[in-house]
Amino acid sequence: MNIRHATERDIWQLAQIESRCFPEAEAASAAEIAHRVQYYGNHFWLAAEKQGIVSFADGFVTDYLNLTDAMYEHAEMHNEKGHWQMIFGVNTLPEYRNQGYATAVLNAVIEDCRKQHRSGIVLTCKEHMIPYYARFGFIDEGVTDLSMHGGAVWYQMRRALDY
Repeated sequence: MNIRHATERDIWQLAQIESRCFPEAEAASAAEIAHRVQYYGNHFWLAAEKQGIVSFADGFVTDYLNLTDAMYEHAEMHNEKGHWQMIFGVNTLPEYRNQGYATAVLNAVIEDCRKQHRSGIVLTCKEHMIPYYARFGFIDEGVTDLSMHGGAVWYQMRRALDY
């Protein structure tokens, strides 16, 4: 497995993975992914095998403390010098789940954020995923009223970083 960052040539494959991992109302389109890669391709972490990308996480950096719906649509809000790494999605193709790919991706995110001296990482997830992210040190902050993305109920989780 190789962990790398996104380039323009990855957009179509990332959009295909996103569409298989999230309901239509929540999945980023190819155009949205292209916009994100343009602004923060180095904040996509892709797990790739010989056959292609099998898992990825992405999100931009900001000084805002909480993840909001506007962030999904406005990649230009990315601030490379920001303190908080937002994670908009962790995607693993269904046939590659429970094989350590998402774990490798999240560990790469955490390690890169440490090297970049970020204050921490913020994500939102559905209730059933809270125990999974807690294994990485994310703390459940409860249901957020700042994100109703796709009409779902989201729990905000935060992983503070120490150096």
